[in-house]
Amino acid sequence: MPKTSIARDTWLFWIVAALMLGAGLGLRDPWPADEPRFALVARQMVESGDWLFPHRGIELYSDKPPLFMWLQAAAYTFVREWRVAFLLPSLLASLGTLWLVVDLGRRLWNRRVGLYAGWALLLALQFTWQAKKAQIDPVVVFWITLANYGLLRHVLQVARQRGPDWTMWMLGWAAAGLGTITKGVGAIALLMLVPAGIASLRGWDVRVHVRDPRFWLGPLAFALAACVWLVPMLLAAFGNGSAEYRAYVNDILLRQTAKRYGASWDHGQPPWYFLEVMALMWLPTALALPWALPAWWRRLRRRDPRYLLPLAWWALVIVFFSIPAGKRDMYILPALPMVALALAPLLPGLMRKLAVRRAALGFTVALPALLLLAGLAMWFGEPGFERRLVDDRGLGRELPALAATLAAIGAFGLAAALWAGQRRAFGALVAGLVALWVGFGVMLAPLLNDSSSARGLMREVDRRIGADGQLALVAWREQNLLMAVRPATTFGFKLDFAEQMRRGLAWQREAPATRWLLVQDVALADCVDASRTVHLGSANRRGWTLVPGDAARGCAP
Repeated sequence: MPKTSIARDTWLFWIVAALMLGAGLGLRDPWPADEPRFALVARQMVESGDWLFPHRGIELYSDKPPLFMWLQAAAYTFVREWRVAFLLPSLLASLGTLWLVVDLGRRLWNRRVGLYAGWALLLALQFTWQAKKAQIDPVVVFWITLANYGLLRHVLQVARQRGPDWTMWMLGWAAAGLGTITKGVGAIALLMLVPAGIASLRGWDVRVHVRDPRFWLGPLAFALAACVWLVPMLLAAFGNGSAEYRAYVNDILLRQTAKRYGASWDHGQPPWYFLEVMALMWLPTALALPWALPAWWRRLRRRDPRYLLPLAWWALVIVFFSIPAGKRDMYILPALPMVALALAPLLPGLMRKLAVRRAALGFTVALPALLLLAGLAMWFGEPGFERRLVDDRGLGRELPALAATLAAIGAFGLAAALWAGQRRAFGALVAGLVALWVGFGVMLAPLLNDSSSARGLMREVDRRIGADGQLALVAWREQNLLMAVRPATTFGFKLDFAEQMRRGLAWQREAPATRWLLVQDVALADCVDASRTVHLGSANRRGWTLVPGDAARGCAP
């Protein structure tokens, strides 16, 4: 392609990527299930100065290593605004993942293929959806993709990318180490060495360079990267001498990694679960897979390692995550960048096929049509649909604006599809997805924010208890403490609800005239006089009740 055309297409890609991923930054608060937890931990790090041991309220938080929360806390120290800081690591990590895929495609093939790889990744629903959420997964995907980037640049011996590159080798291992202390599965990037080693032994253009003493610089880089957190944490935990800190070490290093993998205790799914996830959540990129599979097979028969290593690693990741009973849709997300990379060289040819264009047009019509129908159902008051939103989400006055926004996004997508037809099906697809993600970030998210983040609930609590009121939380969720307008007392998060209620009532008896309890309905004690409480409705699919001191007079000490 001419240089001017490549430059134009490159600018277009990055402008669209910034719009899709960044639209809405700063317009919403953290939403459950995971966002409020990480933001709360990060805020407590900043407020307490203790960045080594994360806390959730008064308890140590040992479900995840702290690196992601460090990034959120560090972002806050620069921007001084939590609405921006809590999402910034995910946004930057996702843009970084896109750059790695584009650059790797350029190095292995050419700049045009690199851009196709970027588009294949950016347009996949799961990638963009996760990039717009403050969860650990986008950062883990970045570390894993960076590890694959370094390893592939080292081991491949193809014409445009001939290893060894020992700097990239160490970078790949170090990135895997940082991925491991971000989330335990970060080490799966090293599975790339399995097909690389086999291909090397079978005479493919791949070299692992095991006999070179510099090979061991890779494992050393992994260990050093992991020790950034592990060593100071272990020294501080065992130096503290507290049973609580020893339990933290045991939980985060054993129970939350090896035990969770070998004996999952939640999110049970069948072995074929990830095939369903990829077929649905990787749309529209997944539409190309039926035509890509035979093309990949032909290239593998030509012994092209640029296809073998990403595809074999993808298969290993599927097997790795399919073994445990516990599965979540985002577990398979780290494989998507390598699939996009292997798919990119085929896309120019595939996009000329009439069947592929029809499939793209079908997706471009179907998704906006669903949004339009949902908006119209809400606008004209379809009872069941509307009632679920009110009961589960606590929505009310927002429903008309929400309905109009959904209908507008759907109508724009359908108009783009009708204008484009089959000849410009892919342009309409991009336009529809840009409208979807920009509309979500700029219009839908602010409309849903008060109910989804518990900001509306906690604002109402603050109004009800008055200027002198003191608040304690019982059977609380992270968003309640995070969004509390004033300091709130808690009695532990993992503590049994009945015990939290007992402690809350004891706390309230010390000053019943000014102390209030915000209680999740399922934990409300029978002794509380319901006629004197204030039921605040539902938020985040849970009912909440405000208990003043005089409502608990019948509760014995």
